[in-house]
Amino acid sequence: MTNYETRVYKIDNNLIEKDYIELLKEEPAVEEAAELLKKGELVAFPTETVYGLGADALNPEAVKKIFLAKGRPQDNPLIVHIAELKQMEELMEGDLSINGRKLIDAFWPGPLTLIVKKRDIIPDITTAGLDSVAVRMPAHPLARAIIERAGLPVAAPCANVSGRPTPTKAAHLYNDLCGKIPLIIDGGAADVGVESTVLDIRGEMVRVLRPGGVSREEIRNVIGEFLSESHYSKSESERPLSPGMKYRHYSPETPLFIIENEDRLKLLMENASGKDIAFVLSDETYEKYSSCLDDIQVIKMGPRSNPEFIARNLFDLLRRIDSLSFRSVYIEAIPAVGIGEAVMNRLHKAAYRE
Repeated sequence: MTNYETRVYKIDNNLIEKDYIELLKEEPAVEEAAELLKKGELVAFPTETVYGLGADALNPEAVKKIFLAKGRPQDNPLIVHIAELKQMEELMEGDLSINGRKLIDAFWPGPLTLIVKKRDIIPDITTAGLDSVAVRMPAHPLARAIIERAGLPVAAPCANVSGRPTPTKAAHLYNDLCGKIPLIIDGGAADVGVESTVLDIRGEMVRVLRPGGVSREEIRNVIGEFLSESHYSKSESERPLSPGMKYRHYSPETPLFIIENEDRLKLLMENASGKDIAFVLSDETYEKYSSCLDDIQVIKMGPRSNPEFIARNLFDLLRRIDSLSFRSVYIEAIPAVGIGEAVMNRLHKAAYRE
């Protein structure tokens, strides 16, 4: 594997906030990113969900570098990012379903990935040998500018070492991938904070493979009864159709335990005084038990009433846990509704089992 002198370029936040895609395409860092992608190299860049590690999705040697840099299992398919709908037509076999069109109209560009039947133009390494491909159009103007300037579809999983918490800031991925890739484009903190929702739209019924930035409730509002409430079984996910289905992900090095029962949480806190453990609590729970938390290490996650805030800061919180040298950490569960479903999905993937 090549050793790189990893360069980091910070993009003017005003260009991002004002959605100046055409001006962003003229940025020297964006031009360099596009040229690297066309040459078969890797580039890390922000999307609205998390930071991605991008390569030319149609170049098998370039895609191979993603798996090497991340230490990612090769049976774990990648999501292909596009900048315009005509690229979708070039990647998929057949026509979009009615539900697929409704979902695209409602949520693209945005944090929604769609599984469709693939064309032979896509190499097997990109899709882990599947006859399907996962495609999304990101909303982040910097991601769109890079993809448009490169003029090719970009395979881009989250830009972390496989298994570690997903990066939502450029500093996160620099810690993970410095020396492994040539370029990081810094576009500030990701807005959504968890990866995209992945939907299988190949059949009459649409199935959620991975909850994410678009909630189940929002999807149901668009396609109604065509959203399946079933989940993939373990046997079905032995060959994952989507990232996030099979492997343990997002894990801090510090053992993390989810507490879903308030009585158990209270009991653990009552016996935690003076020990090298910590609790991650919602603002509401912290206020409720503040009188008995004086000798307990507490990290506040934000309000349960604002799961969007919790999602936005989740992976930064998981990375921060490792910097505090606790023996173990107990985190309070939040309701698995709205984007809270994605938060709990990530926590269950990251947590230890008692």
